[in-house]
Amino acid sequence: MEIIVCGSVSYGGLEIIQDLHNLLKTKGFITYNHISEEGMDYSYIKDFKNHQDIALKIVTHDIKSIQKTDVVVTVLNGPSYGAAIEMNTAKQSGIPVISLCENGIPTPFIIYLSDYIVSSRDDLINLLNQIKESRMN
Repeated sequence: MEIIVCGSVSYGGLEIIQDLHNLLKTKGFITYNHISEEGMDYSYIKDFKNHQDIALKIVTHDIKSIQKTDVVVTVLNGPSYGAAIEMNTAKQSGIPVISLCENGIPTPFIIYLSDYIVSSRDDLINLLNQIKESRMN
C-alpha cells in the first residue's frame, strides 16, 4: 500500500508534510514523496501569477502522483486550494482520502471529500494499519 501526503507547502506546511512522511516510514509504511521528487519543492514561490509554466508543471505532476498511489493523506492545518483539488482528484479516482485535521474543520467541503477524518498522528497510524490489514484479507 503506497501513501501520498498532500497539503499546503507554504508557510511551514512543507516541513509538516516531510515530518509526516518520515513518521510513516518509521512505522513501516511506503510513502511516495511527490514533492522531493524531480525538484518539485516550490515553497519559495509566494505568488504564481508570473510562473504559469511552473504552475502547470506542479499541477500536472501532483495529479499524476495521486493517481499512482493507494491512499491520500491530506494535512489540513489551514486552508489550501491545492489540497482541496488533490482531495477531489483522489475522490473522483476512487482513492481513499484521509484528512489529518489537528485543528477544527471550518468548511463542509473537507467532510465531503474525506473518506476518513483523524485528529492526531496516532489516530492516523492506527487507521492506516486497519486499512492495510483489511487489504491483506
